[in-house]
Amino acid sequence: MDVYEAIFLRRTVRDFQDREIDLEIIERILDAGLHAPTNNHLREWEFVIVNDRAARVNLIDRVRKGITEEELVTLLDDWECFDPVQREMYMDGVPKQYKMLLTAGCLIVPCFRQKRPLLRPSNLSALNGFASMWCCIENILLAAAAEGIHGVTRIPFDEEIGYLKECLQCPADHEIPCYLALGYPAENAPRIKQLPIEVKDRMHFNAW
Repeated sequence: MDVYEAIFLRRTVRDFQDREIDLEIIERILDAGLHAPTNNHLREWEFVIVNDRAARVNLIDRVRKGITEEELVTLLDDWECFDPVQREMYMDGVPKQYKMLLTAGCLIVPCFRQKRPLLRPSNLSALNGFASMWCCIENILLAAAAEGIHGVTRIPFDEEIGYLKECLQCPADHEIPCYLALGYPAENAPRIKQLPIEVKDRMHFNAW
């Protein structure tokens, strides 16, 4: 698939078919991730694939399993999500957090080496490893799209991170940026509207 095709076909999906992803395809997708640019040329990235049902249920135990519509509205107001397109996305996505991680054809937890405290950076360069990991994740999402596979990332809340590291026996000098749920979209998976943006409106030359 042409790279532009993959970019424009990639979409966020939270509703999956009951279908596993072949290991060969997972390896191909992750290999694409390993070809992303990296800050120190070492590609200190690891991927924990959690496809055992019991292990997955245990791993996502701290993810909220339900939310009422009233609670959701209050939450989005607190987050100041007032744009209607943005709000529609969260109204669909927030209630599906637990289910999408449970039912994805493949659940991957990417990890990256971080020598200094991630949330107390001394300068912008201290976040280079974090930035590189997200380049890797984007490569994975694009490669997945080329395979007819889509998915979603979910950043763990503070109270989840220690639990995740313990469950996965993650080394102390590694961080977990997100859960990465991949799968074949369900037939009824909604296609959430994107904010319409004209690239020319975002372009500046020589100064803002």
